[in-house]
Amino acid sequence: MRLTPGPARDIDLDSVDLFDLDLYTSGDPHPIWDVMREKAPLHHQVLPDGREFWSVTRHEDVCRVLGDHREFTSERGTVPTHLGTDDVAAGVLMTSTDPPRHTEVRRPLGSKLTARAVKSWEDTIRGTVRRFLEPALDGEVFDLAEQALLLPALVTGPLLGLPEQDWEELVRLTAMVTAPSDPHFQIGSEAATLAIAHHELVSYVKQWVRTRRTDTGDGDSLLHHLMSVRPGGEALSDEEIALDGYSILLGANVTTPHTVSGTVQALIERPEIYEKAQADPSLIPNLVEEGLRWTSAACNFMRYAVDDVQIGGGTIPARGAVVAWIGSANRDASQFPDPHTFDITRSNAKRQVAFGFGPHFCIGAPLARLTLRIFFEELLRQFGTIELAGEPQHLRSYFIAGMTHLPVTAQRRTP
Repeated sequence: MRLTPGPARDIDLDSVDLFDLDLYTSGDPHPIWDVMREKAPLHHQVLPDGREFWSVTRHEDVCRVLGDHREFTSERGTVPTHLGTDDVAAGVLMTSTDPPRHTEVRRPLGSKLTARAVKSWEDTIRGTVRRFLEPALDGEVFDLAEQALLLPALVTGPLLGLPEQDWEELVRLTAMVTAPSDPHFQIGSEAATLAIAHHELVSYVKQWVRTRRTDTGDGDSLLHHLMSVRPGGEALSDEEIALDGYSILLGANVTTPHTVSGTVQALIERPEIYEKAQADPSLIPNLVEEGLRWTSAACNFMRYAVDDVQIGGGTIPARGAVVAWIGSANRDASQFPDPHTFDITRSNAKRQVAFGFGPHFCIGAPLARLTLRIFFEELLRQFGTIELAGEPQHLRSYFIAGMTHLPVTAQRRTP
């Protein structure tokens, strides 16, 4: 998906297809979202197979949909790839569960992922990032997007308690879940790809749990901690732990690589901003926030209306599916003036909703922010220049906005 949109153009909202994969692979949805925010903040689409959904594109409406579980439930599914089929794990899988159970499972895990808690990982993450960047400094072409897919696993694998030999395969499986139509990850049909990845990931975590059940040693990983969670006073079953572990794996692996590659592309296209951040490292935390806003790697989330809901000047009927477009909300001019300008001095960049909003706000956001800050500190410290070495290739997905290839060349920064 293009992150720097092309010029405004006439848009026929009656013929817009927001599930057109080509729109995100080689197209440009931003001019469409611009028109929708202005003229159709609540948009209805019926797919050729009869499935239908409503879309909200304004920042205010996206926050309302994601923030109020009494109006918009997560317990029928939360990603548009599942549209039309209720989530069989609803009420169990953390991402498909509303409060209070969601809160009871999430709160003890969240205590392990606060900004203060993850601060102790800073030196370890910095060492990981330096090793990750080192091959790019030999002057040869380095495919940042392809290599970055593994970066979150390098950081979170130890935190989750997963053996290193499994990281690459787990990254591939999580990519299959979130981009089942991309030829890099697809196995057979989209449905088959989803089914295979889901089965393999859940089976992996189940086996991990069974092994740890018989392990007499104590563990301090997130998955170990999940085994001790007791919502309502009852321990989670192996099936519940497996499903929540699956959810944590997806959250850990999926968005950070695309935030990295999309933000680096923005800096390559704007060398004056790269130089500005190099000259003033205090801008890097805000660079991270603007990068999150700019890339909006989790392009959308889905909910279902509990009852008829008035929103965006229209009505979503009870049980209607509604897609909250994160990528549009983060370019809403009412919140972010001149939204299609990449501006690392933007005063309110932290109002971006790239991590979601409300009860399901990304539990790993503090760790992701820390990783991204360290990544750009090291990139700017070590890389004097960085240039494109070929055409970026975009992920074929309407759920995750990202790249599969971003070939670059870099030169070491001279002292």
